[in-house]
Amino acid sequence: MIDEVQYTALAHTILWCAFALTFLLGYLSQSTHFCTMGALADVYSYGSWVRASQVLCAMGLSVLGFAFLVEWGYLDPQKTLYASQKLFWLSNALGGTMFGMGMVLASGCGNKTLIRMGTGNIKSWVVFVFMGFAALATLKGITAVFRVNVLETHFIHLPNGADLSHLFMVFSSDAVRNQSSMGLVLGLLLVMLAWKSWGFNQESPQNTRQRIMDLWPGVAVGLMVSAAWFLSAHVGHVAENPLTLEEVYLASTSGKIESLTFVSPMAYLIEWLIYFSDQSKVLNYACVCALGVISGSFLNALINGNLRWEGFNGVRDVSFHLAGALLMGVGGVVAMGCTFGQGLSSLSTLSLNAIEVITFIVLGAQMAFRYQTYLLDQEV
Repeated sequence: MIDEVQYTALAHTILWCAFALTFLLGYLSQSTHFCTMGALADVYSYGSWVRASQVLCAMGLSVLGFAFLVEWGYLDPQKTLYASQKLFWLSNALGGTMFGMGMVLASGCGNKTLIRMGTGNIKSWVVFVFMGFAALATLKGITAVFRVNVLETHFIHLPNGADLSHLFMVFSSDAVRNQSSMGLVLGLLLVMLAWKSWGFNQESPQNTRQRIMDLWPGVAVGLMVSAAWFLSAHVGHVAENPLTLEEVYLASTSGKIESLTFVSPMAYLIEWLIYFSDQSKVLNYACVCALGVISGSFLNALINGNLRWEGFNGVRDVSFHLAGALLMGVGGVVAMGCTFGQGLSSLSTLSLNAIEVITFIVLGAQMAFRYQTYLLDQEV
C-alpha cells in the first residue's frame, strides 16, 4: 500500500506520461497527415486507400495490443470504460451518424481539430470551443437530459457482456482467454487487410518498401493506443487508495481504465479552464491528452515552417464548421466516443457498441460528402 505522498506523485507521473504520449501522437499526426476523415475522403474522392490502410493498420495493432495486455495480465477487460452489458443501438446509430457528418463539415475529427489548432488554424480553434461546449452540455447539461432519459433507455441487454468475446465463446469457455484469442485473430485480420488494401487503389500497385512506408503511421498510432491502455490499466493502478482504501485508476475521468479519445477531453479541458480557481477541478488524463496533441502538432509545425494563421473563406465555411462542431460535440458524447475513442480504443476491446458506431460514422461521413458534392455541382 502506498502513502498519500506517493499516491500524489504517481498521479502526476501518469499525467506527464499521458502528455508525453499524446505529444508524440500530435507530432506524428501532423507530420504524416494521419486522419480518419481524410482517409474516408481519399477513398470517396480519389479511390485512394493509402490513408485508409493506415487507419486499418492502427485498428489492427490496437486490437492486438489490447489482446496481449489481457493475456499477460496487465489489464482486466471488465474494468475498462467501454465494458458494458448494454448495446445502445439507438445512441450508437444517432451519435455515430452525427459525428460522421460533423467531422466532414468541420474538416476533421476531434484529433484532427486539435492537430490543426497547433498549426495556427483559427477555424479549428472555433470548432474546439463550440465542440467542447456542445460535448459538455451533452455530458452534464441540457442535451444530457435527452441523452439519458430518452436515447440511453433504448438498448439490448446482453448479460454476459456487449462484446465479441462474450457473444461468441469460440476459442475458450474462459472469457479472458477467449478475449485475447479473438483479439489476436481480429487484429491479424485487420493488419492483413491493411497490407492488402493497396489493391483497392486506382493507381498502380506499390512495391513492398513503399507499402511499409505508407503503413508505418498506422503502426505507430496503434502502438500508442496500446501504450495508453497500459499506462492507465497497469502503471496508474492503485489497489488501495490511501484515503478511501478503494481500488483506483489514477487520473481517470471515469474511474475506470481509459485509452485515447478526443471529444469528452475537449469538454473537460474547457470546464477546467472556466473553473480554474476551483480547487476541486483538476487536470485529468483526458485533459492532458488534448493538451499533448496540440503541443506536439505545434512543435512539428514550428520546426517544419508550417505554422501560419488560417481563417474562414466565407459565410458558408463558417456555417459548415459551426454545424460540424456541434454535431461532433453532441454526437461524440451520445456515441460515447469518436474515431479514436470508438474507432480505436473501444474497438480494441472488441466492443459491439464500437462496431456499430464505426459503421454509422462512415455512413454519416458518406452523407456529408454527397451533400458537399451536390453543392459543388449546383455552383457549376
